[in-house]
Amino acid sequence: MDKSQITEMPFFYDRYINLIIDGVDVLEVLKTTQNNLEELKDDFIRNKNYQYQAVKWTPKDILQHLIDTERIMSYRALVLARGEQQDLIGFEEDKYAQNTNVSNRTVEDLLEEFKLVRSATIHQFKHFTKEMFVKTGECSGIHVTPLIFGFICVGHVKHHISVLKEKYFIN
Repeated sequence: MDKSQITEMPFFYDRYINLIIDGVDVLEVLKTTQNNLEELKDDFIRNKNYQYQAVKWTPKDILQHLIDTERIMSYRALVLARGEQQDLIGFEEDKYAQNTNVSNRTVEDLLEEFKLVRSATIHQFKHFTKEMFVKTGECSGIHVTPLIFGFICVGHVKHHISVLKEKYFIN
């Protein structure tokens, strides 16, 4: 299933989905981007505790945020694919960031966890039918489908890689 099969671009999430080129299959792009963070490992290690402003996250915080977000988006896709009709709740990313143990974790451990979470996302999406991908629901009042959440997983990582390159000296 590709981006053209998204019938209604969701407010807020469109900024992530629009980072993905048209015509790319969601499962394929999940697979081909799985190692994008791993490719930045040396820079992550070198800059792991850097903050470009006092209130901004470190690269390790960003890695944990990417892991948390991927899990949440994958969960949302799952419950919609299974027919959930309740409005899915949002999440407050700063609260999540305040309640991690990232300072006691290594970059290598965080990268390994991301890879495992992405593998689980890929495996889950691999078994969705076309009908499951387009089941609709609401998330914080926004009309969504499992397909949308797959593209959000990829676009969200892409967005943060751009931020890391721009603000954190990560190449």
